[in-house]
Order: sequence, then C-alpha cells, then structure tokens
Amino acid sequence: MTQETNLKYSNEEEFILSTEGEFERTPVPESKLKSWKHFLGMYAGEHAAGTEFMIGPLFLTAGVSAFDLIIGLLLGNLLAVLSWRFLTADIAVKHRLTLYYHLEKISGKKLVIGYNLANGLLFCFLAGAMITVSATAVGIPFNMEMPKLTDTLPNSFTWVIIVIIIGAVISIVAAKGFNTVAKAANWMSPFIVLAFLACGIVALTQLGVGSFSEFWAIWGEGSDPFPGQIKFTFWHVVFWSWFANAAMHIGMSDLSVFRFAKSKKAGWTTAAGMYIGHYMAWIAAALLYAVYLNTSEAQMMLTNGVAPTVAPGPLAYNAIGIFGIITVIIAGWTTANPTIYRAGLAFQAIIPKVSTFWVTIIAGTIATIAGLFPAFAMKLLDFVAFYGFLLAPIGAIIVFEHFYAENFGIKKFYAEKAGLKYNPAVLISWVGSIVLFSFISIKYDIFLSFLTLPAWILCGVLFMIVSKYIQGKFI
Repeated sequence: MTQETNLKYSNEEEFILSTEGEFERTPVPESKLKSWKHFLGMYAGEHAAGTEFMIGPLFLTAGVSAFDLIIGLLLGNLLAVLSWRFLTADIAVKHRLTLYYHLEKISGKKLVIGYNLANGLLFCFLAGAMITVSATAVGIPFNMEMPKLTDTLPNSFTWVIIVIIIGAVISIVAAKGFNTVAKAANWMSPFIVLAFLACGIVALTQLGVGSFSEFWAIWGEGSDPFPGQIKFTFWHVVFWSWFANAAMHIGMSDLSVFRFAKSKKAGWTTAAGMYIGHYMAWIAAALLYAVYLNTSEAQMMLTNGVAPTVAPGPLAYNAIGIFGIITVIIAGWTTANPTIYRAGLAFQAIIPKVSTFWVTIIAGTIATIAGLFPAFAMKLLDFVAFYGFLLAPIGAIIVFEHFYAENFGIKKFYAEKAGLKYNPAVLISWVGSIVLFSFISIKYDIFLSFLTLPAWILCGVLFMIVSKYIQGKFI
C-alpha cells in the first residue's frame, strides 16, 4: 500500500497498466475501502514490537518518576492519537493518495527522492537496533556477554557473529518473501501482545507488588539518570511519546494507510496501538528492568558508577523463560524485516534500475552493520526523537497546504500544475526549519522532541510564505 509496487517498473505507463489495483498514482476508489476493524488490528499489532522491549527500560535509565511515566504516557499517547485522527486521517480520506504521490504533486519528483534517501537510511538504523534486540535473546544459550548501556562498539566476537547471522537471515527473507513475512508477523502479533502482558504480570509478582500504591512506588519520585543518560521529566515523557511516531502522523507517512479508510473516524483506531504497545508494553518492559535493577549485579554496577545493562533477551527470559527468548527474537524480527524491506524500496527510488531484491539486500547490509553497534539500540530514545524531528516537517507542508492554501491564495499541488521537478518552497522550508532548530538544540542543549513541534510549524509557515512569493512571481 505504499510505493513498493511502483518502483518495480521502469516507467509510469507500465506501472499503471500492471498495478491498476494498487492505486499508487490514483485515488483509492470507494469499492476498495476498508472498515475500521482492519485498522484496529493493524495498529494494535504494529506498535507492540521489538522497539517496546528497549524503550520501556530506557525510561528507567532516564530516572522517570511514577507520575512522569504513567500520566505522561497517557497524555503523550492521547496527543498522538489526536494527531492521527484530525490531521493524517482527515487529509488521507479527502485525497486518498499515498504520501509519496501526494508529496510529489507538491514538491516534484526530485525532492521525493531526497525524502526517500533520508527515510531509507533512518529505516536501516532502526532495523539495526531491532537486530541488536534479537541478538540479546539469541546470545543467551551461548552465554554471550551482553552489551552495556554505554557501549558503542561490538563487545565480543560472539556478538559480531550472532548479529551478522541474524542480519543475513532477516535481509534474505525480506528480499525474497515479504508477503509471507507480513502475514506471519500479523499472525504473531497477538502472541507478542500476550507475552508483554505476561511479562508485566510476572515482573509485578517478582517485585512483590500487591497494591496500586506499591506499583506506584516502583518509580516513586524518580531518580538521577544513569551514566550517559539525560534526566526525563514529565514533559520529556509527554513530548517524546507524542512524537515517537511523528513521521507517521504529523509527518503524514500514514496517508498511505488511511487512504483506504471508509471514514476519517478510522483515525481513532490508532489508540489500540498507542495504549497496547506504547503504554501497556512500555510499562511491562520497564517492570522487567525494575526487577533486574534489584539484583546484586545491577546494584554493584550502580555502586561503581556504571550503567546496568539493558538487554531485552535476558530480561524476558528471567520473567517467562524460553517463551521470553522466543518473544524477543520474534518481536525484533517482525520489526526489522518489514523495516529493511521499506528501506530497500526507498533506496530503489534513487537507483530504480537495481532490482527490488538487491536494494533490499543493500538495506539489510546497512542495517546489519548498524546492528553491530549497540549504541543504536541503547540510544533508541534519542534516535527516535531525531527520526521524528527530521521527517515530521515534511508533513507540515502537506497539512498547511491542505487547510490554508485557499485562504492564503496559493495553488495546491503546484509542482504538478507547473511541471516542476522540484519545488524550491519545499526545499527551503524543510531544510531551513531543520537547520535552525538543530542549531538551537546543539547550542542550548535542548532535547529534540521539544523542538519537533516548533520545527513543524515553522516549516509549514515558511512553505506558505515562500510559495506565495514563487507562485506570485511566475504566475
């Protein structure tokens, strides 16, 4: 339902003749629309995956308090759901176009290629983090030394071998059988959700929790962050959880999904993903880490000023045994596999003469190399914040044009109407907002999730102003 089929063909006419049912470059017809139940299942499964095993524990390493975590996640996830419902779903149902074609009509084909390059590389790094997650489970039978929270480089030869094997298997499967893998991933999603729930319940038992007050006391008033981590406050949790999927909602990537919705009300189904995956699963994973922090090993590391290891495999194994190992492997695999596939498709937009198989292998190779370096997983909070910060402003261009073009007196889909290969207004607004707020973040040491919304707004405003000037000059 994204650009993948389009990229298999050498020209647009061949594509249209061969993939009429995919609607890559035409609005989805009413006969192909899907009910809200389709989206409910998809979002519930997609957001309870390998990333959740890392994110929950990392909140604890940032010293969150009970209120910051539990209430902050409630609010942040609600804001994410509202963004999907009132922005993404609204625009998707109105135009029923993929993000890529919608953006191409505004920006021109050349800028879509630039977007795909950024998207593809970030997909590879995310997939690499998930290979790291799976490797922590595969390494348990081999008594492998787990990477530490502050590790950047591979810590053992065993680690390198396991990561390479996992990466190779995932890459080959992604390149040769994505449809089968996607179906298997959907089938396994209920198992992963139940495993998260089971892990949380077992962890509560191991922590001796018998009441809500004891549950609340696990995090209490919070703590100092672990070495190498920043302190997360209530607002860190709110804005990070809101923009963890910024590229998908305010960044408009899920236009490609909701264009098949019968009604924009289908946007509400994202709550299933947010409150199962980004609430229950995150908290369950955090509980697993809370159990580990009570061990003598973790306490000794803290006493010596060393950040305790964050290794999803051993954490889940400690809770539910062999099923924990299987769950972590599957969760990491079902996240990394389609992510590598999508990265390959993004790269194919840049090198269209290379087959889908080989661009996916290229993407998988990059992801595997990234997986060798634990920092991508251990710094997942920072990486996800950067991912949203970089790609979300593109969505502002679509949103501002959709809602304000007529009142501001500019033409919609200007690149298409003017026959432009690239629209300078898009490039200036996207790059300008990213550069300005990156400078602010570095100079004043401001967490990127706090700057995602200002960058998004500035990008939209700049686009309207520059578009007004360009269109007024050339019309």
